[in-house]
Amino acid sequence: MAVHSTPARRARAGAVAAIAVGALTLGACAGEEPAASTAEGDDVSYGEISVQYSWIKNEEFAGEFYAEENGYYDEAGFDEVVGISGPDTGVAKLLSGTVEVALSDAASIGAAIAEQEAPLKIIGATFQKNPFTILSLAEGADISSPEDLVGKTIGVQDSNASVFAALLKANDIDESEVTVVPVDFDPTPLMNEEVDGFMAYLTNEALTVELAGYDVTNLAYAENGVPYVAETFSVTDQYLAENRDLLKAFLTAEIKGWTDVFTEPADDTVALVEKYYSAAASESEDGLEAVFGALDPEKTAMGLEAEKELISTSETEANGLFTISEELQQETVDSLAAAGWDVSTDELFDTSIIDEIYAEQPDLVDYLP
Repeated sequence: MAVHSTPARRARAGAVAAIAVGALTLGACAGEEPAASTAEGDDVSYGEISVQYSWIKNEEFAGEFYAEENGYYDEAGFDEVVGISGPDTGVAKLLSGTVEVALSDAASIGAAIAEQEAPLKIIGATFQKNPFTILSLAEGADISSPEDLVGKTIGVQDSNASVFAALLKANDIDESEVTVVPVDFDPTPLMNEEVDGFMAYLTNEALTVELAGYDVTNLAYAENGVPYVAETFSVTDQYLAENRDLLKAFLTAEIKGWTDVFTEPADDTVALVEKYYSAAASESEDGLEAVFGALDPEKTAMGLEAEKELISTSETEANGLFTISEELQQETVDSLAAAGWDVSTDELFDTSIIDEIYAEQPDLVDYLP
């Protein structure tokens, strides 16, 4: 859920050169995870792994919460899967070996590879669609097509400038035809009509403005020339090479957890998210609730529904959660190239583990009720 209120969060979509440089000096491989051991017969134990979340513990990680709550991590052989709250792209922590897996995005991982030759791979993606949007008021600028951007004033966060430029390039719009105003992540400038459009996330700011009583129009990047996957399961090349069975077990548990998001009652999922958010708030040293407040159940429910639209596509319905087709991989790298990050599909993706999971357990494809 991108779209939150701090520059660190949206750094997921901006350049990560500084982070990658620092991280690469620390080490080019993820943690020294021991090989699986056996206990009690043929039971496999993978011990403990750490997963960096891209944002705070809210509905964006409902599938992870179900995987823990319903014992899927335990069944997979993990003593514990430690979910670490963001905001964080996970790039630096992967490269330094601080975490084994990061829920990141194609822009952050692709930028690190393109700019610093970071040894990283995306092995699956929760969001099949780019969650970015140009948000506008229906009774205001009502930006519903790329052509509507011409002559408008758009609020864009500094860390998202390259991605916005990619949207313009993909639609043959010269940057001189649009006025860009630096903004933070609070959509108040849009509601105050200080800007015509606002770079946002479909799963967050768009809902914030809607719940404030405004009718909104979304110009979704995914539908207007800039599709790329997000909330990606990302690891280092070395960790992938040395821990394939572990990652297969982990992703299987994740698939089961996210399947529950689609099959369990919505009220139960909202309550589960509240449970994990409250637990994180109680453990927070920097006042999580003081900064973000209590979760709004209505917005949480809306966010979950918005996420489902980014997760469930004709491809995932046919092939299973987290799969990334060759076509979508190519669309993703083309999107990154438009933003100035040149990386090949082979450099960015390795979906062989996901393919193996569904080949061995085809019933997991059926995640819809």
